[in-house]
Amino acid sequence: MQKELPKSILIAPLDWGLGHSTRCIPLLRTLKNAGYNVIVANCGNQKKLLQQEFDNLQFINLRGYNISYSKNKWLFPFIIMAQIPKILRCISWEKKWLDKIIEKENIYLIISDNRYGLYSKKVPCVFITHQLTIKAPFNWLEKILQKINYHFINHFSQCWIPDVEGKNNIAGILSHPKKLPTTATHYIGVLSRFNETVDNVKRYDVCVLLSGPEPQRTALEKILLKQLSSIKNKKILLIRGLPQATENLQIEGIQIENHLQGNALQKSIVGSNIIIARSGYTTVMELLSMQKKSILIPTPGQTEQEYLAKYLHQQKICLSYSQYKIDVKKAIDVAQNFEFHLPNHFLYKEDKILELVGALLKAKWNADEKDLG
Repeated sequence: MQKELPKSILIAPLDWGLGHSTRCIPLLRTLKNAGYNVIVANCGNQKKLLQQEFDNLQFINLRGYNISYSKNKWLFPFIIMAQIPKILRCISWEKKWLDKIIEKENIYLIISDNRYGLYSKKVPCVFITHQLTIKAPFNWLEKILQKINYHFINHFSQCWIPDVEGKNNIAGILSHPKKLPTTATHYIGVLSRFNETVDNVKRYDVCVLLSGPEPQRTALEKILLKQLSSIKNKKILLIRGLPQATENLQIEGIQIENHLQGNALQKSIVGSNIIIARSGYTTVMELLSMQKKSILIPTPGQTEQEYLAKYLHQQKICLSYSQYKIDVKKAIDVAQNFEFHLPNHFLYKEDKILELVGALLKAKWNADEKDLG
């Protein structure tokens, strides 16, 4: 008799940058520590990153959306809109892929981080997003995008929002729209892979965290390296955000790492006075979890990052500068004397996650028993 596969939870983060994968790390830890059998579906750099963090997880390949990005800030929204048919085809393919995987891997719960096609009537499905409002250059376009967004979200059993409920939140209108989806929504607090205490030894004056999709990751890297190389009185670390890279970039006066993981990355961030990074939401959550002073540079044309950087700057949670106008030396000088207001109440709600997962699995098991009866 063939041995029955263990009942598994499938977690699938989106492939746009590394942020969707890194913010799934605390969820993966929580579920693994609770004894659940967890399977991760992803590919490329995202898969490599999680494989470096976990040596005992099962991975299956799930192709990405492979979205192309523009170097031109003003063309960016239109380049994305032009790829909507491609995204919709990928969502349709995802659904067909999922139906096969549910049976093959004995999946009992699906947790999708911004992958719209990973829902099924066969099992409970959770959608993770902080973007209930998708920012766009025009109000009429925002309304259309929200309708499309909610159309897919409402197919899921629940929507988990990585933020806190109420006025004292991180993401503003992104996570707190006037109207919520009709499916059950839960605010689950900040998701950060850095949940352990590390030593607070001073290591660097400035730590640069590069991330996000190409070609803008490389564009920012070139700008920052050129300016940072002229700063002689600071100890600087630059982490390129390239877990698969093998070449070693060397610039005099700057320590450069292709990628750091886990404890090494956390020590570098905690031990730095100022962090320079993109205003990606996952990066923001991680920096707040460590109470770090930051200079955020939104990816040009990415309306979500531009909104988030402006929103946080207005609250004095960070400083924000345009990629094309930043003077790094001046920005660092401003940051050293700036009165940051860093909130410390954005806690990841691990108990709530286990409660929600337990309830969803119990409902699935009860439904299976009813069908057998």
